Amino acid sequence: MNSQQYEIGMVGLGVMGRNLLLNMADHGYAVAGYDLDGDKVAELQTEAGTRDIQGAKTVADFVALLRSPRVVMMLVPAGNAVDAVIHDLLPYLAAGDLIIDAGNSHFSDTDLRQKTLANQGIHFFGMGVSGGEDGARHGPSMMPGGAQDVYERVRPVLEAAAAQVDGDPCVAYMGPGSAGHYVKMVHNGIEYALMQLIAESYDLLHRGYGLTDAELSYVYAEWNQGELNSFLLEITSDIFIKRDAQTNQPLIDEVLDAAKQKGTGKWTSQDAMNLGTPTPTIDAAVAMRNLSALKEERTAASQLLTGPEIKPAVARAEFLTQLHNALHVTMIISYAQGMAQLQSASAAYGYHIDLSVVARIWRGGCIIRAALLEDIRRAYTTQPDLPNLLLDEKFSQVVIERMADLRSIVGAAAQMGIPTPGLMASLAYFDGYRSARLPANLIQAQRDDFGAHTYERIDQQGVFHTEWS
Repeated sequence: MNSQQYEIGMVGLGVMGRNLLLNMADHGYAVAGYDLDGDKVAELQTEAGTRDIQGAKTVADFVALLRSPRVVMMLVPAGNAVDAVIHDLLPYLAAGDLIIDAGNSHFSDTDLRQKTLANQGIHFFGMGVSGGEDGARHGPSMMPGGAQDVYERVRPVLEAAAAQVDGDPCVAYMGPGSAGHYVKMVHNGIEYALMQLIAESYDLLHRGYGLTDAELSYVYAEWNQGELNSFLLEITSDIFIKRDAQTNQPLIDEVLDAAKQKGTGKWTSQDAMNLGTPTPTIDAAVAMRNLSALKEERTAASQLLTGPEIKPAVARAEFLTQLHNALHVTMIISYAQGMAQLQSASAAYGYHIDLSVVARIWRGGCIIRAALLEDIRRAYTTQPDLPNLLLDEKFSQVVIERMADLRSIVGAAAQMGIPTPGLMASLAYFDGYRSARLPANLIQAQRDDFGAHTYERIDQQGVFHTEWS
C-alpha cells in the first residue's frame, strides 16, 4: 500500500458507502475504504477497476493510507455503531484530523460527539446525505455541519461528488454544530409527509374510484409533467407498472401494507414539539406508519367496525382535477411546516441556517427534490426571515386558488370512510394559521379553573387567576 496518498477514507462499505467512494473516485479523487466485513472490502476493490481506490482490512492500515490532516467519513447505522467506529479510529488519529458522520444520527448525539472529540483536538462533522443508492453513486444532496473553516478542506471533493442543478452543486455548509444533521432530519420529516400524502391520493383513487395499477401509473406520470413534478411522483408512477417476477402480476399488490421507519420522522415531530413549532402533516405521517404496523389489529377491526359505503360523489375527471390541486396545496404546506421548523431551530440552536441555500441544495439529488423548491429558494432569497412559506405572496396565491379543491377532497374522503389524515391535517393547519382568533381562550380558562395556571387578557396587560367555580 502507498501510505498517506489518499485524500478521504470511508468506513462502512455497504451500498451507500461504496457508491459514494466510487463517485468521488470518478471525479479524480484518491479514496480509501474500510469495513469490518472483509468481503465488502474485496467487493470494493473489485468494483474499483482502474480508479484510484484502495481497500484496507484493518483500521491501522486504513488510517495509514490517508493524507494528513486526515479526513475519515463513515456511513454506518446511527447509534452505537457510530461510537464504536470513533472508538476504533481514535488511537490512530491526531489533532486536526476530521471525522464526518454521514449517517442519520440524532442531532443531539452529534453535538455531544463534537464536544467530546474537540477535547482531543479532533474535528467532527454531522453530514446528512440524501438520494439513496443511486444518488450516492451519481450525485447526492449533502448537508454538512460543523466548523466552517474545516469545511473548506472537504468542500472541493463534496462539490464534485454532489448532484448538480443549473451548475450549482447540491451541497453547502449548513451551519455550526449539528446543523447538518438537523437539516437532514427535517428533510426526512418532509419526506414522510409527502409520501403519506401521495399514499392517501393512491388510496382515494384505487379504493374510491377503482383505478387500475396501469391507470394509476398513467395519472402520476401525467401529474409529474407539471407543477407536481418531483422525484417521489416519478418513482410512484414507475412502481405501479412493476411486475412481480413470481406471479407476473403488479408487484405493488403483493407488498404488505405495514410501513417501517428508522426514526427520523419521529425525531422531526418530537423536536418540533420541543420548539413549539406545529408540524401536523409530518406528525400525521409518523402516526399513520405506526397505525399501519398494527396489521393484525386492523384486520380484526375491519370485521367489527363498520363504515360508510365507498360511493364516489363526483365524476372521475372532476375528482382527478380536485385531487391534483389538493395534493399540490398539501405538498406546499408540508414544505412550509418543515421550513418553519428549520427557521425556529436555527434561532434556538444558533445554527444561522440560510433557508434559501437549503432549498437550493434540495433541488437535486435528494429524495424530496421537486419543481416547487425553486420557488421556495426564491421566497427565502427575497425574505430570509420569512416565518412561513404561506406568507409568501406567490405561495399564498397558489394555495388560496386551490383550497376549495382540498376542502372537497377532504369532505369526499370523510364521506367514503377512506382515511386521509395528511390531507386533513394540512387543511386544519391552513385554517388554524389563517385564524386571527382560535378557541385557545377556552383552553386557558379550563387550565386556570382546574390547575390555577393563570391566563392573560386581551384588554389589559398582566397575568390573572380566577376562581371559576
